[in-house]
Amino acid sequence: MACIADIVAHHEGREGPLLPILHDVQKAFGHVSEDAIREIAKLLNLTRAEVFGVVSFYHDFRKEAETRPIIKLCRAEACKARGVEALMPIADGQNRVKVEDIYCLGLCSVGPAAMIGETVHARLDAERFAALVASA
Repeated sequence: MACIADIVAHHEGREGPLLPILHDVQKAFGHVSEDAIREIAKLLNLTRAEVFGVVSFYHDFRKEAETRPIIKLCRAEACKARGVEALMPIADGQNRVKVEDIYCLGLCSVGPAAMIGETVHARLDAERFAALVASA
């Protein structure tokens, strides 16, 4: 896996490179596969268990690629207080996107909030959220 070797090489000399490497691998491939875990462990002189432990601990890392667009919907208390629960029927009725719960996007004063890719959307109501889902 030359691409994984390139990603690891990019982080050479960095203290604590595992998390940035895993993020870059997921960004490049859409997931962190068993083969990637094995290759990263070998290149960093870690055990597969050490790398797998990090991948399995953080919910953002996927072991299989998701083919649908992912919408991360904030379900933290501030967004609940601002009405995120009213958006859940819209989220639950979607098969063309994957809606994931996330607990804080840091937009508590302008919630409910959601994130697609690296773009954050705030002040969502049913109409704006439905349009967001349709355009994802």
